[in-house]
Amino acid sequence: MQNNATQKILFFDPKMDNQLKVAIVHDWLTGKRGGEKVLEVLCEIFPRAPIYTLLYNPGSVSETIESHEIYCSFIDKLPFKKRKYRHYLPLFPTAIEQFNLKDYQLIISSSHCVAKGIIPGPDSLHLSYLHTPMRYVWDMYHDYFGPGQVGKISGKIIPVFANYLRSWDVSSSCRVDWFAANSRHVANRIRKYYRRDAQVIHPPVETSLFKVHQTHDDFDLVVSALVPYKRVDLAVLAYNEMGRKLVIIGDGPERKNLLKVAKPNIQFLEWQSHQELIHHYSKCRALIFPGEEDFGIVPVEAMSCGKPVIAFARGGALETIIDADRSQGKKGTGILFSAQNTENLIQAVKKSDAVSWDSDFIYEHAKKFDREKFKSDLQYFIEQKVTLYLNR
Repeated sequence: MQNNATQKILFFDPKMDNQLKVAIVHDWLTGKRGGEKVLEVLCEIFPRAPIYTLLYNPGSVSETIESHEIYCSFIDKLPFKKRKYRHYLPLFPTAIEQFNLKDYQLIISSSHCVAKGIIPGPDSLHLSYLHTPMRYVWDMYHDYFGPGQVGKISGKIIPVFANYLRSWDVSSSCRVDWFAANSRHVANRIRKYYRRDAQVIHPPVETSLFKVHQTHDDFDLVVSALVPYKRVDLAVLAYNEMGRKLVIIGDGPERKNLLKVAKPNIQFLEWQSHQELIHHYSKCRALIFPGEEDFGIVPVEAMSCGKPVIAFARGGALETIIDADRSQGKKGTGILFSAQNTENLIQAVKKSDAVSWDSDFIYEHAKKFDREKFKSDLQYFIEQKVTLYLNR
């Protein structure tokens, strides 16, 4: 058996012919979101590894990802898959299980739906970076499929499939040798639903692309998909009442309803280019983050511009934001409010106005979540587990 140092060289040097045979599994390739940022780092660590995925829309992800061999399931051949793929959710477990990965020594899944449910070979090492247990059937089941969210017929059918998906989700978790989670919030849910431990590795944020801005214009900012659980409606109602300017960047099914309710002091913009987004981060007074997220990359991006974040005190916000209201004289990076209602949000905005924010401190705090740190932490996690695997 070779020593550990040699093992690491064999494992991470793509030029070595005797490195482990590696496969990467990702739920689907349809856009550039947080999960794809994690996948991109995995592609950098393993430049030769093929990607197995349910479906792939060419041109929807980065060149780094698209430079790899990509293998798709039968979902990729179904009608309307480009935009309506989520309607095939009951078929996803079957689709992911049909990949034959028995010849790979190392399988790494990047999963928020079914990717962790692949069937590894008996001698394969399977590591899973879990963005969340399948939220559609666990903690956000009623947000997606509760009363008012689906029709009468769907309301009768969905509970049956949801029960099957929960059972499959739990049983397939046994196919993972080690989990990594993107936050303590997610690690707690992994323990709750799967009865498994997970190592927390916060996801990558490219903080180096942002710069500190000491001044601000007269507006606050929301950057969010406009879907119910993001609670952008709460921000709209609060700013309607306060009458101060709010800029909302994003799109989604809730846009039409929000536009009907919003007063003239609230401006809606479509999704913006990266440069325009940086411009709005740098010019805003504060970022408003009223929903609950597993981690939340947007608050870290705003803090990378030295801007404070006013956020609901649940989920990833508790791990990324230092609450100035509870820091006992120490510096903070934002204000957390404890209840999702307009009164609490308005109070938090007023508290933020009374704080003399240290933009440089906020920026330095954001750097703790930088992409390079994530890459280093992820690589160390993989090295540890592979060393155990090789020495078994």
